[in-house]
Amino acid sequence: MTLERVVKNYYFIIKGENIMKKILAVLLMLCIAVGILSGCGGGSNTPVASGKKKTFVFGDTTFNAENEEPDINPHNAYSGWPCIRYGVGETLMKIADDGTLKPWLAQSAKNVNETTWEIVIKDAVRFSNGKKCDAAAVKACLEHLIKVHERAAGNLKIASIKADGQKLTIVTSEPNPILMNYLSEGYGCIIDMETGLPKNGCVVGTGPFVATEVVTDNHVKLVKNAKYWDGNVKIDEVTVRTISNGDTLAMALQSGEINAAYGMAYASYPLFENDKFKFSSIQTSRCFWGMMNFHKENPGYRIMSDPAVRKAIAMGINKKGFVDVLLKGYGYTATGAFPDSFAFGKGVNTVSYDPGQAKKILQDAGWVDTDGDGIREKDGVKLAIRWLTYPSRQELPLLAESAQATLKDIGIEVQINNTKNHNSIRKDPKAWDIWVSANVNAGLGDPQNFFDTYCLDSSIKNSGGHHSDNLEKLAVQLRGAFDPGERAKIAVKMQQELLDDNSYFFCSFLRMSMIMQANVTGIAAHTCDFYELTADLDIK
Repeated sequence: MTLERVVKNYYFIIKGENIMKKILAVLLMLCIAVGILSGCGGGSNTPVASGKKKTFVFGDTTFNAENEEPDINPHNAYSGWPCIRYGVGETLMKIADDGTLKPWLAQSAKNVNETTWEIVIKDAVRFSNGKKCDAAAVKACLEHLIKVHERAAGNLKIASIKADGQKLTIVTSEPNPILMNYLSEGYGCIIDMETGLPKNGCVVGTGPFVATEVVTDNHVKLVKNAKYWDGNVKIDEVTVRTISNGDTLAMALQSGEINAAYGMAYASYPLFENDKFKFSSIQTSRCFWGMMNFHKENPGYRIMSDPAVRKAIAMGINKKGFVDVLLKGYGYTATGAFPDSFAFGKGVNTVSYDPGQAKKILQDAGWVDTDGDGIREKDGVKLAIRWLTYPSRQELPLLAESAQATLKDIGIEVQINNTKNHNSIRKDPKAWDIWVSANVNAGLGDPQNFFDTYCLDSSIKNSGGHHSDNLEKLAVQLRGAFDPGERAKIAVKMQQELLDDNSYFFCSFLRMSMIMQANVTGIAAHTCDFYELTADLDIK
């Protein structure tokens, strides 16, 4: 049994925070004393500033093939995320915490007409190899991106690109109001295509750090970009370590083996609530949510196609309990796909947690427990659903276990498949009934990316085969709307379409936290979940 599981068990039994803290402290000291977790040494291995050379070690749960991040090549799957997170790549525009765009590599971006954008690249921008990043370099990068990256090609809808000095002209095949938002995603990191895509995965970007070694599911090694165009980089060497186990991550930070951590298990937070450590926290649009499988060849089609079952599932998940107990308050309940801090997150409605009413809905629909085992049946079909999720986001297995308990109470059996192979299983329409994921739904400051990715006939990750004539019509309107107010109204209608049908459910949003040693500065959580390692990073 892991430390995290032991703590969780004690937590549910005792339900006392002070007692929990004492248990955690005792268990921690025991782990250090007997060395039951790898890397609990500390001492001589502690990364510190040494003379004129400063080193930094960052523990992260997310850099792995499971998350479609096998390397830091932004033209590969979701590898643009570690590219931008770890300060190797930068994009034309940057997403502020309020969701607005501000210039980054670009000096300006102007929408000339519905299909034409003029972008001026800052004259000072240089790649880490010293080469100037001009419009021609950006053109070469984007042309390669849309050639090899299906999701980017579908989002950007670029028909042509013209380069003239520092001016870039992009023409889209149809109106694309959020082209610059999309180009602020991780795949939009500008890399030097003359250098190409090295076999070692160490692409050449414009950021404050240069990748020297990339090992999938293990680590990324970085050195400072001495030629950085936008300031002085303070840290000489960085190692990003993939530490998927929450117990190990906590112990590594507590012992000084790493300087900062992202993805810490919530049960471990009390260990760091002292003057030796500090938190950087911010509310985000990272949502824990699920989609239903509507494929007719799915063995569970009869169950998932029943509106009563879907409504009962939505009413049978205790969102507040999940946030308050399992997330220890580091989150907030969701109604729709987006937080209500955005205009496009306001005004949506869905059912509330009501197990009594959920039971009645199932009973009225003919789902009854005839054999007394606590699970309902109808016409010989057992009300059992296969819940597919994955472990790299620590919250997801906790949500699965919580839903398993509350749905059992209303007569639904939940069979959990928590696996790193979820992406391949998700593509098999016969292998699951509900896929539950974690996604930064409004990370680009706009609602369209969520719908384009997950909910429409053309969506690359509409793995459940959901279809709605009305949703498709609304999507056409959204893609053609340039006014933010109009876009918000359309997005609210689109969410309501999903909620009324209970084809998707949205449980909660994450309050993102990074935990670091007290002497670490210049690292902060962001609403979009980007920009983790910057030139400001330092150890005092």
